Formats: sequence, C-alpha cells, structure tokens
Amino acid sequence: MSSTESGAPGKPAEAAIARRPDPTRVNAITFNEIVDALGAGMRDFRTAPLYGVFFGAVYAAGGILVVGTAAWLGMSYLSYPLAVAFWMIGPFIAVGLYEVSRRLEAGKPLTWPGVLGVIWEQRRREITWMAFVVLFVQIMWMYQVRLLLALFLGFQSFASFTEFLEVVVTTPEGLMFLAVGNIVGAAISIILFSLTVVSFPMLLDRDVDFITAMITSVRSVVTSPAPMVGWALIVTVTLLVSMLPMFLGLIVALPILGHTTWHLYRKVVPEAEVQPEASSSSEAAS
Repeated sequence: MSSTESGAPGKPAEAAIARRPDPTRVNAITFNEIVDALGAGMRDFRTAPLYGVFFGAVYAAGGILVVGTAAWLGMSYLSYPLAVAFWMIGPFIAVGLYEVSRRLEAGKPLTWPGVLGVIWEQRRREITWMAFVVLFVQIMWMYQVRLLLALFLGFQSFASFTEFLEVVVTTPEGLMFLAVGNIVGAAISIILFSLTVVSFPMLLDRDVDFITAMITSVRSVVTSPAPMVGWALIVTVTLLVSMLPMFLGLIVALPILGHTTWHLYRKVVPEAEVQPEASSSSEAAS
C-alpha cells in the first residue's frame, strides 16, 4: 500500500492541499482613509436607504425596549449603563449592513430574501461565537456597574432616574462612582472595540474562526492606533448623541457606521488575501 493510501503523516495528498494565506496581516491606515471609508459608508446608505433604515430601526427599537423594561421594573437608575451595554451589540446588529455593502461592492442585486438569508445563515458560522464574546463583555459591564453601585452608593434603590442622577452629581460618593465607572467602562469599551472593529465583517466575508478574526482586529488597532482611536471616538460620540432622542437617531447613525465599518475592513485587511470560497454559503443563501 502506498503512503497516500495508508494515512501516514506527510502523505502527498495532504501536501497537495494549498495552505490558506494568513489573514492576520493588516494594512496600516491613516485618518484620510477613515474619512474615505466614512464617505463610502454614506454613499451605501444613500444607495440602499431602506435596508439601512430597517436595521437602524431594529436597533433603535431594541434600545427603547431595554430602557423601557428597566423603567417598568422600577430600575430606571440603570438606564444609562443599560444603554451603554446595548450599544456594545451594535457590530452584531450591523451584520446585515455589511452584507448590503458587500453586495453593492460586488455589483450584486439587493433583495430582502438574499440579505436576510445571509444573516440567518450566520447561525452556522463563527459569528455566533463572536456574539457570545460580545455578550460576555456586556455581562462584565453590568457586573462592574452593580459592584460600583454597592461600593459607592450602598444597596439603596432609587425611585427614578432623576433621583439617581441627583445623587450621582451632587454627592462625593456619587461623583466617585461616576468617575470610576466611566474609567472602567472606557477600558471595557476599548477592549471590545479592539476585538470587534473588523472581526464581524471579516467573519461574514471569510471562512476563518472567530479567534483569528479577533486577533486580526486587535492587530489592526495596534498597527494604526491613532486613526483607530479616532474612529472609536467617532463611533462613541455618534452613538451617544443618537441615543439621546429616545434612540431614534440610531435609525440613521447605525447604517452609516455599519457601512463605514465594512469599507474600513476592506482597507485594513489586504484585498489580495480575500478568499473567494469563503462567501460560498452567502451566495447560496441569495
């Protein structure tokens, strides 16, 4: 029997299988490329506004539901941390927007069954595991909020968000809670941003595992720290401002940010390494 048939290590059949390129190599980008990606994101939104408004409305409705539920349960003082926690799932909600941009880029037709079918197909791929990572970070965020509340404000409850806000901004304990909470929250947000800035579009676009996607995402931040921090600030400020009018600003803000993230991913991850076979399941769904 030949070595090919015996299953011995190093057999020719295995050697003939081409090794996929390492997808963790990233390009350095500049602020100008952030601006270019933002312009491309706005163009995608203008080209397919119905898709953008749909996903933005779903995100906004989710935010209203989360904060409304907290108020209904008599925990309106948790509205702010809950809103921030909800902001963290934005990259996951934006998967549909990445698919819209991918199709526009490739010149493929946009259809609701096609776009929604690709989103449904992701349940069998690595995006599901990436969603668990985001969920874990959300749990960490809410846990540290409850811990800091107990440390600085005791276990007292508040009748309304206004009462909670008054205690936070007018007492030494409240100011300390606000300062420490925002510092810890900023650290958690930076970690999550680094893990997800290009990982979700990469998982949609390529047949890679979520660990590889997270490594690539972190490397993109390390390679271009100043532009990426600038992008993170743009995302944070835009989302916070969009949440103020009862989350309604997200109907426009989320699609623009989502489309922009796709084009930023294209600039960061070398185009020459895109794997044609990676999106085969996406093509089948359309």
